[in-house]
Amino acid sequence: MSVADDLVCLKTDGISISVGSVLVDNDNAENDYMWGYYMCVENDTASRIKLIGKNWNITDDKGNRYNDSSIGFKGELPELEPGEFFEYTAYAPVKSADAVLYGSCQIQTEGKNKDIKIPTFSLSTGKGSWNKVVN
Repeated sequence: MSVADDLVCLKTDGISISVGSVLVDNDNAENDYMWGYYMCVENDTASRIKLIGKNWNITDDKGNRYNDSSIGFKGELPELEPGEFFEYTAYAPVKSADAVLYGSCQIQTEGKNKDIKIPTFSLSTGKGSWNKVVN
């Protein structure tokens, strides 16, 4: 998967999350769009962190909503020492040309769990109704 150069980044409490997307496949007969997305979590804190799960949502311009609320990342519970990073890629089928992905990663640090927001990013071909309204 080759993600666009336009990564969206957000830093919260010393943890940086960068995300981006790429259109992998478009079946116009079914109006299905297969998006690939990339995420990188960097631990810029002075403590070890453990990535324990995610709560991601996709909302498209037709009002459809999809959710991935699960433990781990493809079966992994990565532990990051200060200065380390973890990269993750996945796919999301969407029934619209325009959508946004947003949510959070759950981490554990110093025995406490907390949510770290991922930056909201676009899954957009530029052909959906949002694009028509803007242009």
